[in-house]
Amino acid sequence: QDNFARDLRLWIRWVIQMSKKVSELSMLEAINETLHSEMARDERIVVLGEDVGRNGGVFRATEGLIEKFGERRVVDTPISEAAIAGSAVGLAMAGLVPVAEIQFLGFSYQAMHQIAGQIARLRYRTQSRFEPQITIRAPFGGGVRTPELHSDSLEAQFANIPGLKIVMPSTAADAKGLLTSAIRDPDPVLFLEPLRGYRGIRDLVPDEEHVVPLGRANLVKKGDDVAIISWSYQVELSKRVAESLEGEGISAAVLDLRSIVPLDIEAVTEIVSHCGRAVVVQEAPETGGFASEIIATINDECFWSLEAPVARVSGFDVPYPVGMLENLYVPDEARIRSAVLKTMESG
Repeated sequence: QDNFARDLRLWIRWVIQMSKKVSELSMLEAINETLHSEMARDERIVVLGEDVGRNGGVFRATEGLIEKFGERRVVDTPISEAAIAGSAVGLAMAGLVPVAEIQFLGFSYQAMHQIAGQIARLRYRTQSRFEPQITIRAPFGGGVRTPELHSDSLEAQFANIPGLKIVMPSTAADAKGLLTSAIRDPDPVLFLEPLRGYRGIRDLVPDEEHVVPLGRANLVKKGDDVAIISWSYQVELSKRVAESLEGEGISAAVLDLRSIVPLDIEAVTEIVSHCGRAVVVQEAPETGGFASEIIATINDECFWSLEAPVARVSGFDVPYPVGMLENLYVPDEARIRSAVLKTMESG
């Protein structure tokens, strides 16, 4: 029976590949492919950041760009996040479309003035005279034993800055589709990429143009008993938990937000109202994390549909730990599973 199910999945994958012209790519490959195709499509696009040119990026996300598009469009910057983000402002005001890379999201503290005080406010400050068509790419998240300030999940801090859109893909296909939308969007977009997902996530990605609208969540798995709501790599863990619970008679839905700004409130409301129970999963520290905003939204929109309090699975309110302690900090399948079971027993 297991062999039959495996063969069936392989056959379905083959049929899809043959009919829709797709390729199996890692998330990193999908991002690199998107940068190549978008730069070829629009000569205004300029990629800038530390080591993005000759080195092809620390993770090789920008590999091959400088050879194809030259040093005028692929720029190795000094080691200064403030300079990277500040340069993106000037480039956008000059009519170009900058795609800036912050090497790790934790380094963005050094560019907070430029991101919050300039990029996010440019349209408002100039009464739309200038369109800040800026994309900032940055990897984040645990699971790879990084040094300090490399894995921090800071999305909630940026969600508190009006004017920024924040996108967090969980699949290779969405990485391509959402990055395409981010680059083409007339407003600034913070595009956050999970470090574990770069090479740890592989799926079928359309070969041709692929666009996923910003602000539209994806119901990854249908369910009736409890909704697990997450984003980025935690969606992968949530799916595994939901599938494992089927054998215990628990039907768990999994909702991938895809972007937290704009937030698909309708999708959140619909799945929570249907299930009556919800668990929200994030990698960030618990206090003030974006999971709190999701729970507040659930209380606002579908309080009377709840059969139990909404549970929250998060990192802890401590600085991100050294590598040997990382597994104790980052939410895992066991913690998500425990929260789901506790929620099922409540109410």
